[in-house]
Amino acid sequence: MSIRIPEEKVELIRRSSDIVEVIGEHVQLKKQGRQYIGLCPFHGEKTPSFSVSADKQLYHCFGCGAGGNVFSFLMELEGLTFVEAAQQLAKRANIDLPDIVVNRGADSKENGPQSIMRAGHELAAKLYHHVLTLTEEGKAGREYIAERGFTKEQIEHFQIGFAPDRWDALTTILSKRQFPLDIMAQASLLGTRQQDGGHFDRFRQRLMFPIWDGQGNVIAFGGRTVSGEQPKYLNSSESPIFQKGRTLYGLHLARPTMRKESTAVLFEGYVDVIAAWGAGVRNGIATLGTALTEEQARLLRRNAETVILCYDSDQAGTDAAFRSAGLLEEAGCFVKVAQMPDGLDPDDYIRTYGAERFQSNVIGASLTMMAFKMRYLRQGKNLQHEADRMRYIEEVLTEISTLQRAVERDHYLRQLADEFSLSLEALKQEQIQIYRSRRRKEQAHRTEQRKPVPKHFEKKKLLPAYHNAERLLLAHMLRDAEIAERVQERIGGEFNIDDHQAIAAYLFAYYGEGHPPNPGHFIQELADERLKRIVTELAMLPVNENCQEQELLDYMAQIEKYPKRVQIEQKELEMKRLEDPVEAARLLMEINRLKQELH
Repeated sequence: MSIRIPEEKVELIRRSSDIVEVIGEHVQLKKQGRQYIGLCPFHGEKTPSFSVSADKQLYHCFGCGAGGNVFSFLMELEGLTFVEAAQQLAKRANIDLPDIVVNRGADSKENGPQSIMRAGHELAAKLYHHVLTLTEEGKAGREYIAERGFTKEQIEHFQIGFAPDRWDALTTILSKRQFPLDIMAQASLLGTRQQDGGHFDRFRQRLMFPIWDGQGNVIAFGGRTVSGEQPKYLNSSESPIFQKGRTLYGLHLARPTMRKESTAVLFEGYVDVIAAWGAGVRNGIATLGTALTEEQARLLRRNAETVILCYDSDQAGTDAAFRSAGLLEEAGCFVKVAQMPDGLDPDDYIRTYGAERFQSNVIGASLTMMAFKMRYLRQGKNLQHEADRMRYIEEVLTEISTLQRAVERDHYLRQLADEFSLSLEALKQEQIQIYRSRRRKEQAHRTEQRKPVPKHFEKKKLLPAYHNAERLLLAHMLRDAEIAERVQERIGGEFNIDDHQAIAAYLFAYYGEGHPPNPGHFIQELADERLKRIVTELAMLPVNENCQEQELLDYMAQIEKYPKRVQIEQKELEMKRLEDPVEAARLLMEINRLKQELH
């Protein structure tokens, strides 16, 4: 039997969930008129095409066509079932759900593997945290924590735990709670013995750092050895609920400050994030042992405009910062780079020099991207030698030519001219030549590599009059039950577009059940995802709120006339093929009659 949430609870959750606030936790939204706009979380873009309506409680992307209400947003973004999305929203709004929904056993067939994996990780996080803070088995972890200088507040805020030095601590608890151990192994919580297929704890005698998704659900762990065992850091393997390249450590914790300051600080690891949080940097996040990906860069851009890179000071950290900066700039971020003293990572710096100096001398003194690139390009060059000096100047000019603002280009050209006693005019001319050369190569490459734009991103063509009339009429019907009733009386479901015909039928039934106009609620009643998207787009159309009588009549007339126009065109084609003049004359009379009816 499928689990269902009572309709009245679903409606209460929907009414209690402000779509602007919910989406605002995932996308940086800005008010524009009566709508809110931002970068679409469902496809990569630099120019906002994602619109959210507070009035209608709907969202729609004019780029990829994604749309719906607050439930469908979470379902599409996180791959949740409707029940899981409702549970998440109910928890957020402090709404109690029936026990049959909340307390489904881990072995219930209604729970998909991903739900079971998330529940297993939540249980594991509680176990590890309990072991660290309240048991004798956690003593080694507490000693290591004390050495690193982590406070009680840091331990609680980041839910740090400890995996005891046993093979079956977590396995036993999961088994007692009736979690399928094979699924727990797929989730990277357990290992599987080759000889007998039995299971064992994957993490042992390690300090445990929960890794969350963007909504604060534990989906993986990072384990730091306290016994010298290799590897020093052991992260969960990727699973159906955890992909390293799509996850940023601590995002849900940092998001409020990121939004407030429109700035994120990107570190290389979770220990640096925790140390920086203790030093007052509350907008820190980190990648998870891999290089920054395009998807992570886009995720950062949706939440902040400026990103400060705070990587280790060694060559590997500097190279990683250079690569990451390029991805972030491509995603539309304004990038700055914090400079660490040689031999120190952020955690070391904070323990050595303290929080105040870290904030002022490292984060507060971050370099602009161009200043960082100039330092980076100096590496390995002896600027006293003419060849190295000329190569450096050419590389810097190449980077300057990519800057968008003229004032920035002028600033760095003057800096280069002063440092090497060169003519500013000569440098400008050289920079312009480099810019033009690059543009020619880019143009040639685009011409050679040009491919058709994916269908759903093509610029929308002008619609025929009858098609546009149907869209606008349905848009008015979604807002006004009386208009829907008049349409039903005159043309019923005789819309020419199949999807529009289906939407009209559902809408007539919706109003027939006594529901008031409410696009968000109506969408919830639709099962077809394609229809949901179309209705969302129609509901977001800018239409005349004070629709006049003649406007409605014109729309309905366009809809009614279209089949006759098609019939006339078909008969005209048929007449051209006729050789019998008598039959042709008869057909002409019929065409003239249809044209009279049309007018």
